[in-house]
Amino acid sequence: MSEVIYGINPVLEALRSGEREFVKIQIAAGKSGKGILEIESLAKSKGIKVEITPNSKLPTQNFQGVVAIVSHKKEIELHELVEQLYRKDSKPVIVILDGIEDPGNLGAIIRSAEALGIGGVIIPKDRAAGVTPVVVKRSAGAIEHIPVVRVTNISNTIEELKEKGFWIVGVEAGAEKNCFSLSYNDPIAVVFGSESKGMRRLTKEKCDFIVSIPMKGKVSSLNVSAACSIIFYEILRQRLQ
Repeated sequence: MSEVIYGINPVLEALRSGEREFVKIQIAAGKSGKGILEIESLAKSKGIKVEITPNSKLPTQNFQGVVAIVSHKKEIELHELVEQLYRKDSKPVIVILDGIEDPGNLGAIIRSAEALGIGGVIIPKDRAAGVTPVVVKRSAGAIEHIPVVRVTNISNTIEELKEKGFWIVGVEAGAEKNCFSLSYNDPIAVVFGSESKGMRRLTKEKCDFIVSIPMKGKVSSLNVSAACSIIFYEILRQRLQ
């Protein structure tokens, strides 16, 4: 099975990661620049076909003149993710997204997670955004460098992570505990709910801690991708001290 990814950074990162098989890359006629040259060079070194294609024959969305047909990103199971992370780090961090619906938000969260040292992303198989070309584009290619695990049941997944030594930290607006007052110096799975409803009741009940991001302005909440970035950075900040 194959899929389409588009945009300079997503195609570049897919080439760099070496995790996907490329059928071909299409570049809009007349398109040039540093990123295009690097794509052409990497593709040539890997023996990947590059086609110069009239702009009218390519997708009409904001694709930056580059489209690639590639194999699907390899999926792994939860136990594989945990084993991989513990081999690299005695205190891994995972983010659990309990029903993110907007592909743009999912892509932005994946981008922040990879940049700020999160080890893996867990999403539900149903009733949530999946890994689509829009998600790949919005992640700016970060999805090529971070595992994304799809699970059937978030509550069961949390229980499994607890058995593997993870503390579960839910993030919800209005919670009494300040997110900056908590120590993240253990294996951590941080949980964010959907844009409209937050965490589901069963998910919330499984959390060891519920924290909120302190707010000072008149707006009562943040976009979920912005909230994720704040929590991810706080975990990184504590661990760099």
